Amino acid sequence: QVTLVESGGGLVQTGGSLGLSCTASGIIFSDYHMRWYRQPPGKVREWVATITTDGSPNYDNSVKGRFTISRDNAKSTIYLQMNNLKPEDTARYYCHLIEEGKDYWGQGTQVTVSS
Repeated sequence: QVTLVESGGGLVQTGGSLGLSCTASGIIFSDYHMRWYRQPPGKVREWVATITTDGSPNYDNSVKGRFTISRDNAKSTIYLQMNNLKPEDTARYYCHLIEEGKDYWGQGTQVTVSS
């Protein structure tokens, strides 16, 4: 059974930093591209970043240059380092993978950026 567990959210002031983690189980972690999504209050869920199996990152333009996605295959964990946070980054952040055509999501972790 695939499970994803996020952690690391919290409340931070504009310009601050936070680091998120997502640990996976039930899969051979190194075989999967991993993604971060977020859902701002009252809005649809949106893609934030992807890290491929070979460690190549891709980012939405809204976070490029501020966020860094990384992975540690030995720990079955991905990370999202968020710097220079803005109020519009306020959202619930989810990690995601696709396994045999099915989407898997964690429970999410809340990030709130105060102005």
